[in-house]
Amino acid sequence: MHKTDILYPIFVLAAWTVIVLVQVPIVRFYAAFGHEVVESDFKLGESAAVPAYVSLPNRNYMNLLELPVLFYVVCLLFYMTNGVSLIVVQIAWVYVALRLAHSAVHLSYNNSVHRFLVFALSNLVLIALWIFAALHIFFNKTTL
Repeated sequence: MHKTDILYPIFVLAAWTVIVLVQVPIVRFYAAFGHEVVESDFKLGESAAVPAYVSLPNRNYMNLLELPVLFYVVCLLFYMTNGVSLIVVQIAWVYVALRLAHSAVHLSYNNSVHRFLVFALSNLVLIALWIFAALHIFFNKTTL
């Protein structure tokens, strides 16, 4: 186990975030060319006139910039304090898998119950990572 192993889940989640980001202008242009939206529908974000399929990638992208920020921070904390272990890396991959699953549900059939369950599980996994980080810092007296 090398401490850089904690960086791979970060790269995958960051890459997924970029993939979702790229979908935002694609669906917006598609809707614009189909005369489903006009420029003013996006002047202050997204108006009520914007179809759901156009709003979904943007909403999912915003989701990927919210709580995952705490994931990036905790992974870097493990890296910087030499706290990377097999269990930490495995938990990080579980978090990434759950975030990908959340996006898959959100961007496809969008069942709110399924989406919530995956979201809640990912949050529990994120909390576990932070607990492991706190225990590592407190019991190892690691300094940056």
